[in-house]
Amino acid sequence: MLNQVILLGRLAKDPEITVTPNGKKVSTITLAVTKPFKNKETGNYDVDYLACTLWEGLAERTHEFCKKGKQVGIKGRLQANKFYYDEEKYFQYPEIVVEKITFI
Repeated sequence: MLNQVILLGRLAKDPEITVTPNGKKVSTITLAVTKPFKNKETGNYDVDYLACTLWEGLAERTHEFCKKGKQVGIKGRLQANKFYYDEEKYFQYPEIVVEKITFI
């Protein structure tokens, strides 16, 4: 099986690091990725804003070297998460977990 995501985009905001209760550093960045086709109505290229999670060293280096607008390439994987809004009711959503980041 293969679970791989490769994206090229720009940071939509400055990266911030938080620390989990067990002491691990984590950063969630928003990557602005331009779609490869124009919107029929406006004639412009639309943008997807994708949340990507970075852990430990990747989070630290991205926080240190990147700011809003910086172009980066990421390689990662999709992970399914569940958000419970009732004891038995939930919705599932994908998370992009970054395994490698390249500063362009």
